[in-house]
Amino acid sequence: MPLKSFKSYTKSSRGTILIDRSDLWKGKPYKPLTSVNNSSKGRNNAGRITSRNHGGGHKQKYRNIDFYRKKFDMKGEVERIEYDPNRSCHIMLVKFEDNQKFYYLAPQNIKIGDKIQNGPSSEIKIGNCLPLQDIPVGINIHNVELQPGAGGKIARSAGTSVIISGIDGNYSLIKMSSGEVRKIDSRSMATIGVLSNPDQKNIKIGKAGRSRWLGRRPHTRGVVMNPVDHPHGGGEGKSAGGRHPVSPTGQSAKGLKTRDNKRTDKFIIRRRKKRGK
Repeated sequence: MPLKSFKSYTKSSRGTILIDRSDLWKGKPYKPLTSVNNSSKGRNNAGRITSRNHGGGHKQKYRNIDFYRKKFDMKGEVERIEYDPNRSCHIMLVKFEDNQKFYYLAPQNIKIGDKIQNGPSSEIKIGNCLPLQDIPVGINIHNVELQPGAGGKIARSAGTSVIISGIDGNYSLIKMSSGEVRKIDSRSMATIGVLSNPDQKNIKIGKAGRSRWLGRRPHTRGVVMNPVDHPHGGGEGKSAGGRHPVSPTGQSAKGLKTRDNKRTDKFIIRRRKKRGK
């Protein structure tokens, strides 16, 4: 979708670049597939802040997306394509032949009135969902399951996709956009196509208020704090921190590996690329 800039009537509008959503559905979401979205605002069940700089934000209804795609062997029609405030890509409302409706993630180049289908008998076509073993090597896919029947977990944000790079016995080799290559059970489901809204990465918020609408609170730099509050704090006058950047808890902010899941290490064929390489 095209980007939209604004005339510089104010300091904020001068730098603002947003997504043009004029082609999307302009009404309210399909009510039976919505639920109340009560944000935790960074608090735990005791009400204490456990995730800093979260809070506020505009009121939103949650759209119940079907990541499982288990409505097999029945054709559905795309009724409308909508904006979803809970994710970066767009979503589509699909009506099946038995009049059941589902929200799915919308891939690029899908249009209102297109027919889609789930299941092993589906053709290789944008929007269709099939097991990995039925998808040819080299096809762009999204909403990929890590385990059969567990629902899509990989490649769900705007403009993303992964590629099947090969077959290894009962496993398919999936190449991520990060460069990581991973083995996934070939019975797992995946959807054909690249996800919509690829220009999401090019938007410029333009003003602090729009960050507040998104639930982002102001972020205080560690170097202006006291030593009791942050490892970068303290020092005479304006100091530069005096050490490599770390989080408030002392964890390195320069790419320290924190993965600790030896159970699934055997499924990773090649690690992701390092930053800046």
